[in-house]
Amino acid sequence: MFMMLKKTADIKMYFKRQLVKKQFTIDKTGCNVIELVGACFEADKPSIFGVPNIDYIKKEIKWYDSMSLNINDMKEPPKQWVATANDKGEINSNYGYLFYSHENHNQFSHVLSELISNPNSRRACAIYNRPSIWIDHDLNGKNDFICTNAVTYYIRNNFLHTVVQMRSNDVVFGYKNDFAWQREARNRLLQNLNNHLNSDIRQGKIIWQVQNLHVYERHFKLIK
Repeated sequence: MFMMLKKTADIKMYFKRQLVKKQFTIDKTGCNVIELVGACFEADKPSIFGVPNIDYIKKEIKWYDSMSLNINDMKEPPKQWVATANDKGEINSNYGYLFYSHENHNQFSHVLSELISNPNSRRACAIYNRPSIWIDHDLNGKNDFICTNAVTYYIRNNFLHTVVQMRSNDVVFGYKNDFAWQREARNRLLQNLNNHLNSDIRQGKIIWQVQNLHVYERHFKLIK
């Protein structure tokens, strides 16, 4: 079923080689960036560079579960979220809101219903991004063009596999936190499926597809 997928170790080695060769692009802020365009690999580890911050991950998932579109509802939001929000704290990218909310068309419920009715389905797709993001991303001073496009789930050979499709992903902070969310979302979906189907479907692979996977210059020391 799966082609020979790269692993997180392969992705780590790619960035190490690019750093040695000084293969950089220039970010809009003027800093050097190492990029991998069209990345596809099995997310077999919770981190590529650095160590996951478990306390922060728990806090972020709790905020996602609140479905709040305001970072001020997260205790001590990190500077990455502050830079994304407008001066009122409003953002677009609360993944709990995008996955669960009625306002974003009940993505979780549709995925669950689809897999219950047809476990072999190819369309159990939770859509995170939207065409209106071209207007919404900087509305009222925001800087938040949603990074995850969609997540599709497949039941094959009694495993629930997850394919995460992203527009953009920072290897250091972004991957760790996004992986934690996608693993949590997958596990919740799996529990619901097994309860509804009275089955014992198991955790499958998480496949990470990113249009632009990158490391910023401030994190080059982690690559070394």
